[in-house]
Amino acid sequence: RLAEAVPADKYSWRPEEGVRSVSEVYMHIAAGNFGYPSLLGFAVPADVNPRGLEKITDKAKVVEILKQSFAEARSAIEKTADADLQKPIKLFGRDSTREAVLLQMVTHLHEHLGQSIAYARMNRIVPPWTAERQARQAQQKPKQ
Repeated sequence: RLAEAVPADKYSWRPEEGVRSVSEVYMHIAAGNFGYPSLLGFAVPADVNPRGLEKITDKAKVVEILKQSFAEARSAIEKTADADLQKPIKLFGRDSTREAVLLQMVTHLHEHLGQSIAYARMNRIVPPWTAERQARQAQQKPKQ
């Protein structure tokens, strides 16, 4: 929802040189959403190259891929049996578990959600869920 709320002309904005732009952050999130499940054996869609996603800057395409990536991540979580969570796996070259891969994916999302919110606020964009809450609160205030 935040990606949809950010105007297209802000997708190239970055807080300073050498830091990911808005579109690069969203495509980095998408790459993680495709990449972490692939560590568990889930196939990355044939039309997706996670390593090349950060080059995509068109808002409509970024939002489309981001939504697709969340669907893929959700599917991987739903298809991972509880009985398989403690099975050993390598995560970035270290001994780990399938559960740790999923936890890392969620942590990655959380980190970049915070980054995305900061980027939005630096551009005077109120996250949609905050705007909705503020509108409800305004309606509930007694009129004076």
